[in-house]
Amino acid sequence: MGEARARGLAVYGETCPQYLTLDISSLEKPDFEGAKYVWSPPLREREHQQVLWDALSSGTLQTVGSDQCSFHFKGQKELGRGDFSKIPNGGPTIEDRFTLLYSEGVEKGRITIHQFVDLVSTASAKLFGLFPRKGTIAVGSDADLVLFDPSAKRILSADSHHLKVDYSAFEGMEATGKPVSVLLRGQFVVRDGEFVGQAGRGRYVPRARFGARTPISVPEASAGGRGG
Repeated sequence: MGEARARGLAVYGETCPQYLTLDISSLEKPDFEGAKYVWSPPLREREHQQVLWDALSSGTLQTVGSDQCSFHFKGQKELGRGDFSKIPNGGPTIEDRFTLLYSEGVEKGRITIHQFVDLVSTASAKLFGLFPRKGTIAVGSDADLVLFDPSAKRILSADSHHLKVDYSAFEGMEATGKPVSVLLRGQFVVRDGEFVGQAGRGRYVPRARFGARTPISVPEASAGGRGG
């Protein structure tokens, strides 16, 4: 992908939090627990993680998605007992994406705070033809904001997440940072961790064709924050 981009081709890529933080050992957990981590692509050896972090820092990969596709372990993932092909493919990853990218990326010096913002917001808005209405704080842009506490310490767990699924892909992982409030066009939809939004406030957002006016660039590692 990096070679293709160097030749000027419009090629873009993403990774997901599970590939940045988990490895093949999760699939080897006893008592069929490994079924919780059956995804496509599959988890790889631990050394692959740093390659992905380097790709994010260098701009070879432009975004971090979630690949959210959750199934209960009991009654759904367990359907694969005795027949691997019956295991539903996917896992619950979307809620912790933001926190893990900050905790494992910025806090550990793998990416800068500027790169973090680009990965979770600006680059995606540009790729989907929504920039500058989305993905930036500027006059004329929608005031879609996430208020984030970078000092919050917590243990990721199914006991505290908001997903309607019976396990956490990151159960027991210590993380730093937490989104606390969310504003949609300047109005709170989540305040101090509680949903306060109202039905019917969504709006259709037309997309512009992706082009030269919204180039995808890589924030410099030296632009404040920590080096990648």
